[in-house]
Amino acid sequence: MSLVLVRVDNRLIHGQVLEAWLPHVQADSIIVVDDEIANDSFRKLLMLAVVPKTVRVDVYNHQQFEGVPCSPLSSDAKVLVLFATPADALKAYRGGFHFSTLNLGNMHVGPQKCCISQTLYADCDDLDDLEQLAELGVDICAQCIPTDRKLHWDCHCRELRA
Repeated sequence: MSLVLVRVDNRLIHGQVLEAWLPHVQADSIIVVDDEIANDSFRKLLMLAVVPKTVRVDVYNHQQFEGVPCSPLSSDAKVLVLFATPADALKAYRGGFHFSTLNLGNMHVGPQKCCISQTLYADCDDLDDLEQLAELGVDICAQCIPTDRKLHWDCHCRELRA
């Protein structure tokens, strides 16, 4: 299994992922790691309905996902992994799913959240989770679609905490 993109996007599978990222990274498989979606068959069905038939999609809760990276889908699969929140990505990393880069896509506005970019809003917990991932050596950048300019997290995070 070749890991071609690990992304935090609270919309999970949607147009930007399917129309921009999937062809850009040439992924043929998507893994969604989300406890809510994995346990809601209707929401899972709606999400899977928009994915091309040529793309394999697997949806796992965190407990199920712990064993997945050790038993790849296939040796030549190019996999895009999606998490809804930085906390989900950190939980997976601590559970043994190690990745070197993390793409931040969409994190919606909410109570106590500050604006990081046009599509990213984070609260203190999100910032803490991202800082922990950065301390673990993960290179984090915000980039909604591949043609957007990358916003490197290590530089921006210091500004947010100041």
